[in-house]
Amino acid sequence: MHCSLVSPSPRLRPYPRRPLRSSALYPAEPQQVTLPVTAQGTVQAELEVSLTSQVSGRVTAVSPMFVPGGFFEAGETLVQIEEADYLLAIARAESQLASAQRTLAEEEGRALQARREWRDLGADKANSLFLREPQIAAAKASLKAAEADLENAHLNLKRTRLSLPFNGRIVSKSVDLGQYVGGGAGIARVYSTDRVQVRLPITDRQLALLELPLGRPGEVMVSGPEVRISTVFAGERWEWNAVIERTEANLDVDSRVLYAVAVIEEPFSSDVSDRRPPLTPGMFVEAEIAGRVMNGVSRLPRTALRNDGTVLVVGSESQLEERSVRAMHSDGRNVWIAGLDAGARVVVSEDSLLSVGMTVTPTPAMQ
Repeated sequence: MHCSLVSPSPRLRPYPRRPLRSSALYPAEPQQVTLPVTAQGTVQAELEVSLTSQVSGRVTAVSPMFVPGGFFEAGETLVQIEEADYLLAIARAESQLASAQRTLAEEEGRALQARREWRDLGADKANSLFLREPQIAAAKASLKAAEADLENAHLNLKRTRLSLPFNGRIVSKSVDLGQYVGGGAGIARVYSTDRVQVRLPITDRQLALLELPLGRPGEVMVSGPEVRISTVFAGERWEWNAVIERTEANLDVDSRVLYAVAVIEEPFSSDVSDRRPPLTPGMFVEAEIAGRVMNGVSRLPRTALRNDGTVLVVGSESQLEERSVRAMHSDGRNVWIAGLDAGARVVVSEDSLLSVGMTVTPTPAMQ
């Protein structure tokens, strides 16, 4: 008699029920939030130019502040070039102007006499050459040229006093007292102290959190979000208020980030009671940019977000379900997530044995 052994069909074992402590679950509470964006950068002068002489001559005087690091005010004379040659040029131009005025007056007098003579002849139409019209036109042109020469001579005299139309600071200088400079020679390198700027790299993920002026054609440029600039100087942390004024025209080809430019007004202003140092170009700073208002965002412990960008929630019948979410921001301890319903119980435990479909037993306080 044959006896065959038949293997029993495999049975799927249900996941065992697994208890969870109250600290392992966290309720989602979607809210309206403003998420800050952090970035870093280096302070730069917004306006840095080379001071150049437009005339030539010997330097006869310099400002006491005409030294590297010296501050100057708008319109202040930094360098004085010898004026003697330019005063002589004005005198010659005035003489030429007087001569041109005399010549024009003489030609107009001759033209008046010629018209009288022509009228006495009884002719209907006068000859323009006889009436000295070309001579008058030439005399008027000479007068305009003489006036322009005099104006240019006065302008060159003004240019012997070198100044700038903004408050600034001397970075470096190329001339000094007694030195001869030629037209077009560099005198100094300076920057404006009215405003400084910081280029802040913004990643694609951070762009979703900000309202930035992207500079579309025909769009009126408006300032972007406010920024808090901070740095450590002499062992203390100091802060300044700034604003995103614009974004740069190109993305960085290496890092693929977009640079936003934060501008700080009056970075060197201070009073007796203000111990805050000036925000000098070259300082490395940190920036916290105010983000745009976002709805439906829940703050959870960082451990709630899994490596694949999902979270586990306790679903119907106390089974674990996987939810795809969008991580908006993280500060290391917390993560801000969009895509969860209010009251969803999110697993924040780092227990690697928890998986989708497992039945859990939440504590009564979390039910």
